[in-house]
Amino acid sequence: MSKNLSCLIAVFFLLYVGCRSQTQEHFSGRLIDLTHVFDEDAVYWPTAEGFKLDVVFRGENPQGFHYEANNFSAAEHGGTHLDAPVHFFAGRHTADQVPLDRLIGPGIVVDVTEKCANNPDYQVEVSDLTDWEKTHRKTIDGTIVLLHTGFGKYWPDRARYMGTDERGADAVPKLHFPGLHPEAAKWLVANRTIKAIGFDTPSIDTGQSTHFESHVTLYEQNIPAFENVANLHLVPAKDFQVIALPMKIKGGSGAPLRIVAVVEE
Repeated sequence: MSKNLSCLIAVFFLLYVGCRSQTQEHFSGRLIDLTHVFDEDAVYWPTAEGFKLDVVFRGENPQGFHYEANNFSAAEHGGTHLDAPVHFFAGRHTADQVPLDRLIGPGIVVDVTEKCANNPDYQVEVSDLTDWEKTHRKTIDGTIVLLHTGFGKYWPDRARYMGTDERGADAVPKLHFPGLHPEAAKWLVANRTIKAIGFDTPSIDTGQSTHFESHVTLYEQNIPAFENVANLHLVPAKDFQVIALPMKIKGGSGAPLRIVAVVEE
C-alpha cells in the first residue's frame, strides 16, 4: 500500500469517528423498562378501542419449520403511549413530527405518592416542582419530567387505576386519578423549558377534568406527554436518562410507546 493511500485511509477514518461522535449518544447504566405490556388487559380510555392481538398463524408450517405471525389493533391513546401535541392543539407536532431531542434526554422523577395516597383527584402543584428543585439543588430545565403518583401499582385494575372499570361515554365522569394542575402547566411553560412530561396515570390532566387545560397549555408549546408510564417506583429522583421512542405514525395524534430509563451507576 502506498504512503499516500495509507494517509488517505487514515484521514477518512478520523472523519468517520468524528462524525459518529457528533451524531450518536452513548448511554451506559442500569436499564429500567417504564412500559406496561400491551395485551387484552392494558388500560385504555373508557371510550377507546382496547388492544387486540389476532393470531394469523402459529405452529409448524407445510415447509416443516415453526412460524408465527399476528395482526394487532388498538386506539392511539392507551397503554403506555405518547400524546403528540396535535392531540389537543391544532397545527402542532404529530406523532411522526415530534423531534427526537424531545424524546431522549436527562430525566427527573417528582414523587407525589404521599399526597395522592388518600386523594385520587390530587393535582400536582407548582410547589411540588419547586420543592424538587430546592431539595436537589438543580433546575428542571432541559429535562423530561416524570411525575410519580403511585397509581402505577394498581395496573391493570381499572377500577383502582382509573376510578371505574365501566366502559363507554357514561364512564368518563366517574374517572378518578391524579393529574397536573393547570396552574402548574402554565408555570412550566412560562418559567421552565422542559423536553417532555410523563405520568403513571391515564392522563396528564386529573380524571375529573373536563377542559383538559394542562394538555392545551403544554401542547400549544409542542411539549409532548407520556401517559401510563410504568415502574416509576424503581427510578431515582435524578441522574438518569430517558429514551422514549413511539411508533412513528404519520399524522398520528399519539402512538404506543416504549420508554426506558438508563440509571447512572
